[in-house]
Amino acid sequence: MSREEKQQTQQAELQKQLWSIANTLRGNMDANDFKNYILGLIFYRYLSENLVNYVERTLLKDDGISYVDAWKKDEYRTELKRYLIEDSNMGYFIEADNLWSELIYKIQTGKFDISMLSKAINSISDSTLGNESEDDFENLFEDMDLNNSKLGRGEAERTKLISTIMLKINDIDFHHEDAEIDVLGDAYEYLISNFAASAGKKAGEFYTPQQVSRILAKLVTINKSKLQSVYDPTCGSGSLLLRVGKETKVSSYYGQEFNSTTYNLARMNMLLHGISFKHFDIKNADTLENPKHKDMKFDAIVANPPYSAQWSADPKFMEDERFSAYGKLAPKSKADFAFIQHMIYQLSDNGTMAVVLPHGVLFRGASEGTIREYLIKEKNYLDAVIGLPANIFFGTSIPTCILVFKKCREHEDNILFIDASKDFEPGKNQNRLRDEDVDKIIETYKNRVEIEKYCHVAPLSEVAENEYNLNIPRYVDTFEEEEEIDIKAVQQELKQIDKEIAEVDKELNVYLKELGLEEL
Repeated sequence: MSREEKQQTQQAELQKQLWSIANTLRGNMDANDFKNYILGLIFYRYLSENLVNYVERTLLKDDGISYVDAWKKDEYRTELKRYLIEDSNMGYFIEADNLWSELIYKIQTGKFDISMLSKAINSISDSTLGNESEDDFENLFEDMDLNNSKLGRGEAERTKLISTIMLKINDIDFHHEDAEIDVLGDAYEYLISNFAASAGKKAGEFYTPQQVSRILAKLVTINKSKLQSVYDPTCGSGSLLLRVGKETKVSSYYGQEFNSTTYNLARMNMLLHGISFKHFDIKNADTLENPKHKDMKFDAIVANPPYSAQWSADPKFMEDERFSAYGKLAPKSKADFAFIQHMIYQLSDNGTMAVVLPHGVLFRGASEGTIREYLIKEKNYLDAVIGLPANIFFGTSIPTCILVFKKCREHEDNILFIDASKDFEPGKNQNRLRDEDVDKIIETYKNRVEIEKYCHVAPLSEVAENEYNLNIPRYVDTFEEEEEIDIKAVQQELKQIDKEIAEVDKELNVYLKELGLEEL
């Protein structure tokens, strides 16, 4: 079995197990609600097992003693707490009785009740109080309400349901030696993406399809072996940030997210993918109205902001250095350019920024036209415009585009236009970008050469002639001429068909006559 085949087999088995868990909860609540419980319990198992494995590989390596046994001894317990909080990248500790393995043992022996899980979860954030890691662990599990009546009418019913789910999660082999997949990461992404698909726009708000994430991540990491920082101002569940980390080495991850549930998911996602609390800074606030990283510049910025969202457009923002130079604010009903302006401000001089937005940003006039012209004519920051297929995002069928910005452009006399709208695999609910479609976009961006009906390198003079309207069909002609019809050939074909019909009728009449039936 090849590596790819093994990977597909393992993923299929994992997804089967996860769907079985989802079915356990399906009758009780909506998909978008019960994902909080599955993801929360997967995350708790990760925190518990990761902690034990780390301690037993480091601090207790030469002592020949387990985490559980060490915790029972006062001298070890004191050192374990200090080590995990102060000297390690963990930033939290879990008492032995609260470990995932101990909770599972209590379920198997009939000694478990749901209050034990509640206590265990609360104890994690309690362990961080007054320490550097406090903000990163605060309220992480607040969306996993164990007192929710949808889990059962009384404590006994809730205990029974949660016990069933925990046992099923425990059956998933997160650590098998020949794993060709990131079991935890894949589980997480599968659940988020699947629930985004089933729950519609609400769930899709915080999930960018993997292939789109790949394009953005590859665009901002071209020729970069490492990045000091990457930033996402509307980071959702953090998938875009993590994707950048798969393309190159990243020292620090920064993000901001307005929705508190999604903010919790992003922090979980960071920790679950092995990013220490010391190496990420995710904030919960409105990015435009209350930016939390305004004094920082970033090597790479990726974003899939909410499309044409409303914002205050308060006149006070004309004094804000993010917006003041443009002479206009983005309209109140469409914050797309406000997000662009914010990100441009946060981008370092040698950084690259890639953002997904609806096509309206390419051609809408009024204040948006003014901002767009300023970015191109006065600043010359726009490097490429990439049109994506329609219906590739959960919850919306509108076509989208990627805008690539750089403050120091290698090709400062032109803008690259790519029309990738025709390259995709059709799907029942969503269309899907294939690996070859992603690779074609990236290679085209790198090579920057003309490809008929696919891309065009437009001189800035051409963009100016188009009055800074960036609508892709103005630059990439994808019109397919219909094949010329040969009238004589068609006539000949029709004559032949008539002849064949007459012969069939003649043959049929012979049969009808033999049967004593009326001829045609």
